[in-house]
Amino acid sequence: MPVIVALGISSIVALAAVRAEALTRDGAVAAILVGTAVLYGTGWPGGGMLAAFFGFSTLVGRIALARGKAADPVTERRNARQVLANGSAAALGALMELRVTGLGLWIVCGALSAAAADTWATSIGGFSRTDPRHLLSGRRVIRGTSGAVSFLGTLGALAGASTVALAGGLAGGGTSLVIAGVSIGFGGMLLDSLLGASLQGRFECPRCAATGERRIHTCGTPADRVGGLTWLDNDGVNALSTGLAALAAAGAWWTWAR
Repeated sequence: MPVIVALGISSIVALAAVRAEALTRDGAVAAILVGTAVLYGTGWPGGGMLAAFFGFSTLVGRIALARGKAADPVTERRNARQVLANGSAAALGALMELRVTGLGLWIVCGALSAAAADTWATSIGGFSRTDPRHLLSGRRVIRGTSGAVSFLGTLGALAGASTVALAGGLAGGGTSLVIAGVSIGFGGMLLDSLLGASLQGRFECPRCAATGERRIHTCGTPADRVGGLTWLDNDGVNALSTGLAALAAAGAWWTWAR
């Protein structure tokens, strides 16, 4: 697809997402960059997977928000950091299609399947009637805790990965891409949870003793670090997991499809 066409389509979609309050303004700029790269590199097949990820993930998130089940009850609008954390690996991988036919499509599928699996796990997991368990300790923790997993959230992750992978398969990637996308996407979600449970920064508010991933607690008080790496937040964990999923997808393509 010509780059000017890819840019035009991405801009129209991003502006529509801003009007629908699915993206912030800086998020729209990031989405235009990601969308242009994916469409320019992989054309409509890659664009279909990107649409499946963003469209259905936004819908699932809004349903959770409307029912009061969202991990972050404030908003479902994605900012630039969130867009790039979830889409950078797919955008860079899509450009590989210009040099090696098929490789870019597999990378896009793997990266976006992992991003969808994590997003759906968080949103659908909020509907669980029981609190999730910490992935490493196995103890019950409050909803929204980094590294927490639940049975319903795990099913949501599988559904999210399958949605993107099926879009890739229907767009011409075939059954092997679907299988790889679901497997890599689900594995990426598990890796995301593991990184969240072990390395992601954890902070405690000295005023209300609440523990979370934010350096500034919702009450406005600066929080103290009680575990993990100070610089590694949720967006960083997402970027790492989708990046590794992209590498896994490239390896799968090299093994099965080249």
